[in-house]
Amino acid sequence: MMELDLKRNVGRNPERNLERHLERHRTELTGYCYRMLGSGFEAEDAVQEALVRAWRTYDPDRGPLRAWLFHLATNVCLDMLRGPQRRARAMDLGPAATPGAPLGVPLPPERWIQPVPDARVLDPADVAVGRETVRLAFVAALQHLPPRQRAVLILRDVLRWSAAETATLLATTVASVNSALQRARAALPATAPLDAEVDEALLTRYVTAFERYDVDTLVSLLREDATSSMSPFTWWLRGRAAVHAVLLASDAPCAGSRLVPVRANGCPAFGQYLNGEPFALVVMEVAGGLIAGQTTYLDPGLFPLFGLPMSFEPALRTDG
Repeated sequence: MMELDLKRNVGRNPERNLERHLERHRTELTGYCYRMLGSGFEAEDAVQEALVRAWRTYDPDRGPLRAWLFHLATNVCLDMLRGPQRRARAMDLGPAATPGAPLGVPLPPERWIQPVPDARVLDPADVAVGRETVRLAFVAALQHLPPRQRAVLILRDVLRWSAAETATLLATTVASVNSALQRARAALPATAPLDAEVDEALLTRYVTAFERYDVDTLVSLLREDATSSMSPFTWWLRGRAAVHAVLLASDAPCAGSRLVPVRANGCPAFGQYLNGEPFALVVMEVAGGLIAGQTTYLDPGLFPLFGLPMSFEPALRTDG
């Protein structure tokens, strides 16, 4: 029905009507490009380029607008993925560190899976279905696949395109699509499930303990096998005991922080302010009612993407 409406109305006021119809697809396209690229910034760049190309080239007689947009977005993403290195999480790059080990040399931003706001990639009508497929671990797992296999798996298993639709989009055959999907499924690393809903009381306890630097309470909220990482460093920890040891030895560097809640990658997240200045974005993964993973991004440049202010009243520093 929307495509018929587009054919009927583009001619009346082509610029305004085409722009309106293009914008209807922005969230879905951004989610697709994010899964392909592993970066919210790059995903938005890719979508913008696809929309510009669609503005210049779309003809309603050619076929549905949505299919043409995904064709363009796929080509943009494949072009952007020609480099030799894939984005990853710290856990993909080496073994867990031991408490007391140095952080090491930071890696450049293009090496990391970056977080993305839920609102940019999840359709409110489909948020429960899409949440699992934008988790940091799942997006990192996708990066192990060759780009075309990655596109096939996302289109078929995440966005539920048919094999025929996917073949048309990729200018290939149904048999080729089915073969690529089979190989992608076999090669995709497994990811552990997370809680669909997170207990708000858990998050409240976490915020209170974090802002007071209450180490014992913070550690009590972790699973025994919890992980903690801190981009842009490959250093990461596994296990409640290791996290506890590092927190006790670190002389409370984040005491007095303020946490502002946001949503990232289908998970609760927080903008962390230190002395009133943006310091880090913290993404929480919760499983079994406890914190299973904490990924800290030491990049204040992420704050505008999440609509977070660039200054915030600091909390009073406390000793517990």
